[in-house]
Amino acid sequence: MGSERPEVLSVDATSDPSLRDGHYAAKQIFCRDRLIAWSHRRRFDAGLRLAARFAGRRVLDYGCGDGTFLALLLSGPHRPAQAVGVELDDVQVDDCRRRFHGRPGLSFDRISAIDGRAHQGAYDGVVCMEVLEHVVDLSAVIDRLWRALTSHGVLLVSVPVETGLPLVCKQAVRRIAGWRGIGDYPGTSAYTWSELAAGLWAGRAPHIPRPVYGEDGPTPFHDHKGFNWRTLHDRLAQRFLVDEIVASPVPWLGPQLATQVWFIARPKPIDRTA
Repeated sequence: MGSERPEVLSVDATSDPSLRDGHYAAKQIFCRDRLIAWSHRRRFDAGLRLAARFAGRRVLDYGCGDGTFLALLLSGPHRPAQAVGVELDDVQVDDCRRRFHGRPGLSFDRISAIDGRAHQGAYDGVVCMEVLEHVVDLSAVIDRLWRALTSHGVLLVSVPVETGLPLVCKQAVRRIAGWRGIGDYPGTSAYTWSELAAGLWAGRAPHIPRPVYGEDGPTPFHDHKGFNWRTLHDRLAQRFLVDEIVASPVPWLGPQLATQVWFIARPKPIDRTA
């Protein structure tokens, strides 16, 4: 599927005021910087194409943010029968419920809700877009994603590429965007020259220490600094069979020159009662 041309986001769908009011949508697919907007739109294009396999089925968006992806999926030709978006705090959940109130088949809840028995093995598809790069306790989240899927379900994970040449290009774009007052880029952790070199030549293992924020709060998190998509691949492979890796925004360039990658994976057949 990686060689198929991504669809273009529907003009009708993106003109939806409920989408345009989303916090993340405003700085991603509707960003004032055309290059940033194009890159994020291509990521959503790839995700919507990959999620077409969930038509008529039950889907979970883990870390749904402002609900943009699920709203676009439900407005397209391959809509799932039911879509559930989950987030960490009530502020984001309540915002999604307010903006998408009354949309058939779409609901939002706290992430903690899916630890309940009713959600175990309940989803044909789980989407996790631009979340795992921020997670400190990665094993716990990967286990949660695995438990939510049916035994024949599919996991779609999108993460940024923050190694190799894409890292150098991204840091330059972020610096320029920060100067222009676009997005949250002025708050991105800076790299020393030695850290940048380590990222440029990174292999599969963690290559630099990753800063942790919010350690005194309920949910510590990473920013993008030091994230390695190959390391995540190996962590996912402990619980999932990774069938395919799709690069974005230009699939034929491959992950080495991509700004994001998508993992398409299936849960390993391990005893779920263990």
